[in-house]
Amino acid sequence: MRLEGVLGEITGEAVDAIVNAANPSLLGGGGVDGAIHRAAGPELLAACRLLGGCRTGDAKATPGFRLPARWVIHTVGPVWRGGDDGEAELLAACYRRSLEVADELGARSVAFPAISTGVYGYPPAEAATIAVRTLRAAAASSGVELVRLIAFNQPTLDLYQALLSTNW
Repeated sequence: MRLEGVLGEITGEAVDAIVNAANPSLLGGGGVDGAIHRAAGPELLAACRLLGGCRTGDAKATPGFRLPARWVIHTVGPVWRGGDDGEAELLAACYRRSLEVADELGARSVAFPAISTGVYGYPPAEAATIAVRTLRAAAASSGVELVRLIAFNQPTLDLYQALLSTNW
């Protein structure tokens, strides 16, 4: 699996699947979630209503509708509560489970946002480390060939690039 950090807007990614940093209802919200719902169109909300929500650390898929991506994989990241409430394990589960869903769909390319780093308050450096470490560990068992870590801003891209340049 090739991992790369990219500065950009996830809704414009021409990959098989994009990952949505969703809330538990899956019915839209702010940040990445709101942007994906707006770009995909009202069909996405209708499809999400059929899924019955999603637990933190889990992931569920819908078609991408009006997005360049064929699928949207919705995952619910943890709210940061200081780091002693299982947040790291739940965040890692988001990345692992999203890759599992991508494999079930036959996706070969996937774009991830920085899950939980917006309104959920996860510290960006810790979240980026968990993302890269988890995706590297899952690479051997996944059929996904390309993972793009989409950074909304330069500081996040810098974190990804520093982590991706190390061999740990």
